[in-house]
Amino acid sequence: MSEDYYSILGVKKEASAADIKKAYRKLAMKFHPDHTKGDKSAEEKFKKISEAYAVLSDKDKRKEYDTFGSEGFHQRFSQEDIFRGFDFGDIFREFGFGGAGFSGTRGGGRRFNFGGGQQQARVKGSDLVYELPLTLREVATGVSKTVSFQHQDRNENLTVKIPKGLITGKQVRLAGKGNPSPYGGPSGDLFIKSKVLDDPKFIARQYDLYLNQELKLSEAILGVTVSVPTIDDKQLSLKIPPGTKHGTKMRLSGHGLPEMKEGQRGNLYVRIQIKIPKSLTKEQKKLVEELAATGL
Repeated sequence: MSEDYYSILGVKKEASAADIKKAYRKLAMKFHPDHTKGDKSAEEKFKKISEAYAVLSDKDKRKEYDTFGSEGFHQRFSQEDIFRGFDFGDIFREFGFGGAGFSGTRGGGRRFNFGGGQQQARVKGSDLVYELPLTLREVATGVSKTVSFQHQDRNENLTVKIPKGLITGKQVRLAGKGNPSPYGGPSGDLFIKSKVLDDPKFIARQYDLYLNQELKLSEAILGVTVSVPTIDDKQLSLKIPPGTKHGTKMRLSGHGLPEMKEGQRGNLYVRIQIKIPKSLTKEQKKLVEELAATGL
């Protein structure tokens, strides 16, 4: 279900509780079955505005709706859950008309007839999130990790298979390993969220890796072939052309981190750092002066 409860009641998302009640009262007066006398479309409209009001008038349900959006909210709450604890009789008496066959629930005692059936309570338990530190090598190769976390007032240990490519921000879902439902529904999920640790050699930017490669001044001028390490312990041959400037970035395609699902890899970028000596020997200084005299 993707309908916007705020739009159904004709209010803004920041509307106060009084504004929401006022909007519902106006619409309920218009579409209540006592006033529409068998108009099925009006009856359906009345059910929709009543559902919207049942959620937005409840502080906790409204917070859940605002946090997870319509789709996420309806994954956690069935329509019986929506109307649990909500007594339309009190509301209708306050507005000056009867219930017309629509019954709410208070304390879970009565069922709310909606859409021709009685909905069973399926409120999902809350999810848990565990932040797992991983090295770049572990992200590149995949790894099995034992995670320890507090769950229902006790320590729980789980061995989790971490797939390749679980870069920072990506997560693995362990269905049913979260908190139990307070209403007998399914348990929530446990999300293992990656936090990639700094590496002494490589810098990660999403699936791309960056590596600094130092060159002597003479190597940058004349050109050189260097051996470049990869995250999975290979050595690649990289030809540096003559006259390469400091800060030049060279790409080695497909030698970055693996992506989780696509089966592709990022790139490895080699950044050239030209090393300028702070001091010279007499012989080096003489040679540089001779080069300078030639206009170099």
